Amino acid sequence: MRFAIRYSLVLILSVFIIGLAISNHNFLTVSNLNVILIQVSANALLATGATFVILTGGIDLSVGSIVGLAGVAGAMFGQNDGAWPCAEAIGAGLLAGLAVGAFNGALTAYARVPAFVATLGNMTVASGIAFVLSNGQPISGLSDQFMMLSGQVGFLAMPVLVMLVVVAVSWIVLGRTRFGMHVYAVGGNSYAARVAGINTARVKMLVYVISGGLAGMAGLLLAARATAGIATTGSGYELNAIAAAVIGGISLAGGRGSIAGTVMGFLMIGVLDNGLNIINVSPFYQEIVKGLIIIGAVFADSVSRAGEER
Repeated sequence: MRFAIRYSLVLILSVFIIGLAISNHNFLTVSNLNVILIQVSANALLATGATFVILTGGIDLSVGSIVGLAGVAGAMFGQNDGAWPCAEAIGAGLLAGLAVGAFNGALTAYARVPAFVATLGNMTVASGIAFVLSNGQPISGLSDQFMMLSGQVGFLAMPVLVMLVVVAVSWIVLGRTRFGMHVYAVGGNSYAARVAGINTARVKMLVYVISGGLAGMAGLLLAARATAGIATTGSGYELNAIAAAVIGGISLAGGRGSIAGTVMGFLMIGVLDNGLNIINVSPFYQEIVKGLIIIGAVFADSVSRAGEER
């Protein structure tokens, strides 16, 4: 019964996908499935970062703004006049993401600022910096080297390859390393973890750094796809990332969930977006659907946890 409640949204979305596949012959074509994988790649990175943070009982609302900031920073260094435009661009974008992530971590882990407040504030800060650096204009003229981030590696698109590597490494880290065990321990019971000798502040700091770094990478990939660094690129992406994690079974209370669930979550979100576009549902209605999905996922998690506590 608990399984049915917890994964009821997944079951409902699965029925939707099956119905869409039956009713629309274009849905399950190789080309459309490839489009879906490319489209979900950025959210996959953000959702993976969100998984680390949420497993510790935290939340990161700044990743959407980090995407825009990293894209702008990468584009500034990824133009044709640099000696190593691709390396400089990747370094700048990742550094921007890691810096904001570290600031989030320092505020939440050491200054004891509530995660919601700290990351909401840094969402505005990162967005403001992106607008200042770009003067509110797209930064284009990117080098061919930088544009390789949106190219192909064999039969795989670069964003898809990056997504697969990040997911695989994250699965190993959370499921096979001491740090991964510490992440679950902190989310399950922070006080007990601290008594057991785990440096809970360091764990919380690192998960925000990971989230920021992955958001920075997502920003670079999206800038390459758009052929420009745009400050508003990541607007609203934080909600998709959180939705993907929660739909995949990551508990907002912390300490429960897996990368496998997150993969299921971001694929569900991507397929839902693609399917609604195929059947010509207005983007405005799509936002309503996503909002209801988030509410439903949180409700299902709450009911499941309440049942376990009885």
